Amino acid sequence: MPKKKQRSRKSQKASGGGSRGRRPAAAPAEKAILLYHDMAVYENFERCARRVFEVLRNAERGMPGKPRHLFLRVQGHRNDAGGYDRDAIEIIREFAMGYLLPYLTELTTPFHRLENPDGQRNDVPDELHITYPEEPGTADSGFWYDVTLLPLRPRGTTENARKTPPKLTAIADYLGMDPACLICWGTPVDRAHAVPTSLGGSMDVRNFALLCPDHHRQAPDIADAEAFWAWVDYAEIRDSGSKWNGAAPEVQEWVRAHGGRTEPKDRGDMEFLAAVRFELQHLYGWADADFENMSWDLLQEYHQVLEAATGRHFGVEKKVATHAWAYHIARRRLAKRKGETGPMPSDHPWTGTWPVP
Repeated sequence: MPKKKQRSRKSQKASGGGSRGRRPAAAPAEKAILLYHDMAVYENFERCARRVFEVLRNAERGMPGKPRHLFLRVQGHRNDAGGYDRDAIEIIREFAMGYLLPYLTELTTPFHRLENPDGQRNDVPDELHITYPEEPGTADSGFWYDVTLLPLRPRGTTENARKTPPKLTAIADYLGMDPACLICWGTPVDRAHAVPTSLGGSMDVRNFALLCPDHHRQAPDIADAEAFWAWVDYAEIRDSGSKWNGAAPEVQEWVRAHGGRTEPKDRGDMEFLAAVRFELQHLYGWADADFENMSWDLLQEYHQVLEAATGRHFGVEKKVATHAWAYHIARRRLAKRKGETGPMPSDHPWTGTWPVP
């Protein structure tokens, strides 16, 4: 923007309302809207991008044209070299700087603070559309899970020589939080593997989450770290009411007034298959037609996935999260065998909120 020309001392006197030589008071700057998002360790690019976009869109709808300042932080998401991983780099550079900055007055990331030199645009789109590589391995080999091979899919790739798990404080430091459950904020916490050692998981700090004993018992035992983190994200939304246990009444009242839940939901009496169905619907996006088309072929694939890429923990035979993932991967295996290409709708779970059964 061009700089405003400074007025001469003479003109300052003339317009100063009799205040000899005194500079007139500057007009107060318009108050800005502060937008904040901390990219959680369990958020991938898509989930983080959609949430930041929703915050931006709602700010423009609620307070049209107000200057917007976005503060973007990143929790975890480290690569083998100790820098930020691919998802974090894409969120910062491609999404925040490349896509969002025109709709902001200012952007602050872990790397820098940027002002929009062209002035903030307010024609924020109604929807965010994200495109994906057409074929596995072509544009982004890390995006897909090879359902044919059922490989180990860790978040980091370097072989880790550690024989013992890292200290709880080291995991908390990596996650950027106090030692508490990622899902319900409860304590005490366990060091939960994203990929169990029995399935090839390492003792690298990136392969650990902090979960309370109850959520640790619910977490999936699978060979896919990204699917594990997606489940943590899903459970954090599903069980959001449990975060406010022990909070002051006025805090709980404020949460409820803003659309939040403050009551935990007991699912102990939920029948196993009903719980699996609920997770397939709300984590993996299955529709009623997907359940109606269940077949013997799908059951065969499901049992093969269970055998090759899942484990057992705490001696639990029927972990809802493990079996839901196995059903979903089995469905994708059948789709690939039939020649169906491109991402299935359920590859990218919805990231909003839903009614609790």
